[in-house]
Amino acid sequence: METDIVAETRDDPPAAAEDFESFYASTSDRVYRALAVALGDVHLAREAADEAMARAFVRWRQVKVVDNPAGWVFRVGLNWATSWRRKLRRERAFPETEHGLPGFEPGLPDGDAEAALARLPIPTRAVVVCRVLFGLSTAETAAVLQIAEGTVRSRLSRAKSALRDSLEEKP
Repeated sequence: METDIVAETRDDPPAAAEDFESFYASTSDRVYRALAVALGDVHLAREAADEAMARAFVRWRQVKVVDNPAGWVFRVGLNWATSWRRKLRRERAFPETEHGLPGFEPGLPDGDAEAALARLPIPTRAVVVCRVLFGLSTAETAAVLQIAEGTVRSRLSRAKSALRDSLEEKP
C-alpha cells in the first residue's frame, strides 16, 4: 500500500505538492482545533487531523477542486475518529477522557462551555463546530457533513437549547 501512495504522489508535479503544502500550512491547525472540539479529545483529534491530511495529500487533485477542501478534511477526520472509536468500543469499553480542549483553560468560564459542549453527541458537536468555529452557512455545513439542511438546523437548535440549559444551571 505504501508503494501505491509513493507512486501516486511521485506523479504529481512539484507545483501540486507546493499547493498542498500551502493548504496544509494554512488549515491544519484550524482543522485540528475543530476536531478537538467536535471529538472532545485532543489526542484523538491530532490523530484524526493527521490521518485526514494524509488522505487529502494522496487525493490532492480531487480534494483541491471541492468547494471547501478544509471542510472535506474535517469530515474525513471526523469519520475516521468515529470509526476508530466504534472499533475500539467493540474491542473493549471506551473510557471517557479528561484531556481538555485547545484554547480553553480549565476553571475559567470557557471551562463550563467546554464541559457543556462535551456532553453533546458528536454529530451535534460537529454541526456546532462547522457553524461556529468554521463559520459555515447551513448549506455549507450540510454539504461538509453530508446531511440535510433541516438536520443541520435541528441539531443546531438542540445544541443551543442544551448548551443554554447546561450553562444556566451553573451558579
